[in-house]
Amino acid sequence: MANLILIIVGAILTMVWGVAHLFATKGVVKDFGEISKDNKNIIIMEWIIEGITLIFIGVLVILVSLIDSGMSTSSQWVYLSCSILLFGLAILSLFTGARVNFIVFKLCPVIFTLSGVLILVGIYI
Repeated sequence: MANLILIIVGAILTMVWGVAHLFATKGVVKDFGEISKDNKNIIIMEWIIEGITLIFIGVLVILVSLIDSGMSTSSQWVYLSCSILLFGLAILSLFTGARVNFIVFKLCPVIFTLSGVLILVGIYI
């Protein structure tokens, strides 16, 4: 049971951060100041894509946990894949967004890593 709690907490953290991306999109674009309409649309698209991806990861993990009780081989592969994706996003964020002087961007690698670790630890305990 503790393993499923860790997995679901990791999934919820991922989803919450994804929703935060969606709500923050307008403010992020505004902080760029005067940029072209094309650049604004690219930033909007990227932020929405990241938000939706994070929400999808969280929903997928929770659905697998609820449908399959979370410990079949298939479930474990889903959890492992989602953890690896989160670790990849953490590394990408570490070398990109985390270099920006804005604290929220510095949180991305921490939150992605924490979520991935919670899900991963949940697989093996």
